[in-house]
Amino acid sequence: MPDIRPISDLRNNFTTISKIVHTKDEPVFFTKNGKGDMVVMSIEHYEKQIARIELYTKLKEAEDEIARGARGTDAQAFIQSLMKTE
Repeated sequence: MPDIRPISDLRNNFTTISKIVHTKDEPVFFTKNGKGDMVVMSIEHYEKQIARIELYTKLKEAEDEIARGARGTDAQAFIQSLMKTE
C-alpha cells in the first residue's frame, strides 16, 4: 500500500519521511489540495528505478532486433566460448 500524505507533511515531518523512504526503500506520495503532486524517494531507490528502466529498454531493443530477423547466440555456448579464451 503506497504511503500517501498531504504536502504539509514534507515540511512538518521531514525527518520521519526521510526515515521512511530509506527504511522501507519505497517512495512517499504527496497530495496538494487532494490531488497527487509529487513523489519523494531515496537516491538508492531512484537509482534502482533508473537501472530497471535501462534494462527494460535494452531488452526491448533486443526483442525488436530479433523481430527484424537478427540471429542470436545460445547463452551456454557463448559462456563456454568465453571460458575457453581465458
